[in-house]
Amino acid sequence: MVKKAPRRTAERILEVTLVLFNRFGEPNVSTTLISAELNISPGNLYYHYPAKDELINALFDRFEHALTDLLNAGDDVRNVEDAWFFMHTLFELIWEYRFLYRDLNDLLSKNRRLETHFQSILKNKTRATRALLDGMRRSGSLQIDSRETDVTATSMVVVLTYWLSFEYVRDPRNALEPANAQAALLRGAQHVLNLMAPYLESGQRAHLLKLSDAYNKQ
Repeated sequence: MVKKAPRRTAERILEVTLVLFNRFGEPNVSTTLISAELNISPGNLYYHYPAKDELINALFDRFEHALTDLLNAGDDVRNVEDAWFFMHTLFELIWEYRFLYRDLNDLLSKNRRLETHFQSILKNKTRATRALLDGMRRSGSLQIDSRETDVTATSMVVVLTYWLSFEYVRDPRNALEPANAQAALLRGAQHVLNLMAPYLESGQRAHLLKLSDAYNKQ
């Protein structure tokens, strides 16, 4: 049997840091805790990432790259089925990097790079959501006045961005635990898509309700 090459230390550090950030929240995780979890010396950690912000930025870069690729798929949405899949996939990515959203305001107040990049992320989310609505309107799935598109897209982005914070406030001890991921993601997707329900063609509205019911029974 061919032995697998050991993972590079820098990669292992990021993987473990992401797990710890997601579990405890970035402000509650020190570099000492990270090195202890990895069973490496603090000096080894600092060799790869000389400051905690460099760990945060490296994880954020991964998230931003994956998000940019995913948001481009908003241009291809034509109906409720497409929109459901797109939104759920988006929530899955947010869940994977949920520490960014759990501690968003705190992170932005301390990290200028994240502050400026998250502003771009909001713009890109809004653009993608607007493209989603426009695509559904052109296909006949949605009837919405162009003057309402921007407001609806912005409202959808607000819920998308702060849904995990809402879940956390509702149940701080359990909301962001992995066992609750699927339910939290489904609730988020439902609430975001429900904002466009008043504009859906009747058959599409009925399909949205069926999708919601089906996923709620899982």
